[in-house]
Amino acid sequence: MIVTAAAVTVLFIVLVVIQAALQLWLTRRQIAHVRRYRAEVPLAFRNAISAEAHAKAADYTCAKQRFGLWHFGFGVLMLLAWTLGGGLDALNNTLLDFFGTGITTSVDISGIDDLVYQITLLLAFGLIGGLVDLPFDWYYHFRIEDRFGFNRMTQRIWFGDLLKNLLVSFLIGTPLIAVILLLMGTAGPAWWLWAWGFWMALNLLLMVVYPLFIAPLFNEFKPLADEALVARVKLLMDRCGFSAKGLFVMDGSKRSAQSNAYFTGIGRSKRVVFYDTLLARLSPGEVEAVLAHELGHFHHKHTIKMIVQIFLVSLLGLGALGFLAQQPEFYLGLGVPPNANTGNDGLALALFTLVLPCVSFMLAPLSSRASRRHEFQADAYAKAHADGDELASALIKLTEDNASTLTPDPLYVAFNYSHPPMVERIAAIKAG
Repeated sequence: MIVTAAAVTVLFIVLVVIQAALQLWLTRRQIAHVRRYRAEVPLAFRNAISAEAHAKAADYTCAKQRFGLWHFGFGVLMLLAWTLGGGLDALNNTLLDFFGTGITTSVDISGIDDLVYQITLLLAFGLIGGLVDLPFDWYYHFRIEDRFGFNRMTQRIWFGDLLKNLLVSFLIGTPLIAVILLLMGTAGPAWWLWAWGFWMALNLLLMVVYPLFIAPLFNEFKPLADEALVARVKLLMDRCGFSAKGLFVMDGSKRSAQSNAYFTGIGRSKRVVFYDTLLARLSPGEVEAVLAHELGHFHHKHTIKMIVQIFLVSLLGLGALGFLAQQPEFYLGLGVPPNANTGNDGLALALFTLVLPCVSFMLAPLSSRASRRHEFQADAYAKAHADGDELASALIKLTEDNASTLTPDPLYVAFNYSHPPMVERIAAIKAG
C-alpha cells in the first residue's frame, strides 16, 4: 500500500481536529458541570467542607480549565506552525546554511559535522518550544495560583528554577540525543531496539540519581525530626515489609501552599518525602494513613507496572519512528522536505515528537482508568494497615487545602483523572 504525502497531511489534520474538538468538548463539560454544583456541597462532605471552600474549589477548577483551553489552543497553533506552517523547515534550512556552505539544497554535511548539526537542530527546537511556553508558565503561577492563594514562589525562585531546569535538561538531553542519533545512523534497521535498551537503562539510572542529586537542586530535604512520628512511620513500614533510605521533609511551602507526600527512587535510593505543608496540616494518624496509601502502591507493585507500561509504549513508539523515519512521505506530508545531502534523523525525531500527542491522546482513557484502579487498591491497603477514618479525614483535608473540586464531570474524569473523584474514594473507604 502506497501512502502519499497528501494522505499523510490529511490524516494529520484529521487527528489534530479530533484531538482539539474532543479536548474543547470535555473541558467545556467540566466547566459547566463544576459551575452547576458550585453552591451544592455533596451530602457526605457537608460536615467537613464549608460552602465557601467548595465554591473556591469550583472557581479554581474553572479558572484552570479556561487557562488550559488557551494554552492548548496555542499549542495547536504552534504544532501547525512547526509543521505545515514551515517553522521546522525554516529552522532546518537556517542550520544547514550555518553548518554547510552555499545554498541549502546543495549542502553536504558528513561525519561529526552532521552529528553536531542534528544535535543543534533538536536542541534549538526544544529551546524555542520552551521559550514560547514561558509566558503561560509565568501566568499560571503568578496570576492563577496567586489569585487563589497557592503560589508562594517569588520571581527570583521562578527564574532560578528556569535556569536550573535548562541546565539539567541540557546535561541529560544532549548525551541522550547524541546516542539516539548515533544509533539511528550506525546501528542499521534495528537501531530502535538498541535505542530502546539505552532509553530503559537511562530511565532506571535517573530513578536512582534524581532523589540524590537532581531534586536537591530545587528543594531542601531535611530528615524528619519528629521522633514520635518517625517511630510511628517506621513501625508501619516494618509491618508492611518496606525499607527506605530515609524519611525526609521537603520545603514545598517555598513554592506552593498545596500538600503532598511521595516515594522516590529505587533500590537503596528509595526515600519517603513529606511536604512540610502536609505535616503542618495533618495529625500523626492522618500522616500514617497517607503513608500507608503510598505503601499500598509499593505492595501492589504499581510503580513496577507503570515502568513496564512506559517501556512497552516506548518500544512501540520507537518501532513506529524506525519505520516513519525511512518514509519521505512522512516528512513531506508534515511540511518538511527531507534533506537531500545529509541525514534526516534529527528531523524525524522532531516531527515524531510533534505528532505523537495527536495519537497518544486516544490512549488517555485506558491509562487513566488503570491509574484510578491503582488508587482504589492503595486506599484499600491503607485501610487494612492503618485507620480508614484517618485516611478519609486526611484526604478531605487535602482536598480542601488543594481546592480540588468534589463535583467533576464523569466524562472528563474518564479521560483526564489519574485519581478517582474524592466522593468515590471516600465512599469506597467508608464502605464495609
